[in-house]
Amino acid sequence: MSVEASIADKLKKLWSLQLIDSQIDELQILKGELPMEVADLEDEVAGLDTRIKKLKAAYKESELDIAKMQTSAKEADANIKKYQKQLEEVKNNREYEALQKEIELAKLDIQLSEKRVREAKAGLEGKKETMTIAEAKFEAKQKELEAKKVELQSIIEKTEAEESKLRTQSEKARQGIEDRLLNAYDKTRRTYRNGVAVATVGRNSCGGCFNRVPPQIKLEIGLHKRVIACEHCGRILVDHTITSPDGVPVEA
Repeated sequence: MSVEASIADKLKKLWSLQLIDSQIDELQILKGELPMEVADLEDEVAGLDTRIKKLKAAYKESELDIAKMQTSAKEADANIKKYQKQLEEVKNNREYEALQKEIELAKLDIQLSEKRVREAKAGLEGKKETMTIAEAKFEAKQKELEAKKVELQSIIEKTEAEESKLRTQSEKARQGIEDRLLNAYDKTRRTYRNGVAVATVGRNSCGGCFNRVPPQIKLEIGLHKRVIACEHCGRILVDHTITSPDGVPVEA
């Protein structure tokens, strides 16, 4: 086998590996967004659930406060009736004035209790409205969460077999590539978010970073005498004879 054929063969194997790994990356991206959405929704639903529980506790506490104030007002009213009855039995002005003072204080207690009850009931309505809104939002988010979970599970079921198949193909493809090139390939894949380590040359530019490839370098890439990396991004560069099985140009 000639040197040229040997280099071309290495480049074709690297390109084939890149195609397989890019398909795996696409599956990961597809699944990668949904789990984050599901996790965010789970946090939001949990937060709403905690808020609703606190609102319900506050609502119940307000109801108990109102009941206590109403009981206090009834007790004050009962005391007024008791004092009024005692007025019929007083023997001197001092007792009379003392009872009148108690009656006035009890009336003030009733007025104060009634005012507090009105305020508390108004606050209760506000709490009820807030709780209703929170419950509606909780229900909507819970439905959205369930839908996302179903969607995620469906994608996992559909992609699991495909991903397993592609990973097997990737491992098999790696076996035919020397360690030095594999290490460079893996390092470059880790460097870029899109995972592209082998890029095509199209319109005189690197398909990875889109920087211009000088004519002399482009000519050398086509000769397949050595593995050439982009001087800007470090990606391994290949031409159409490597990427197209029949060698037909794919660039304009």
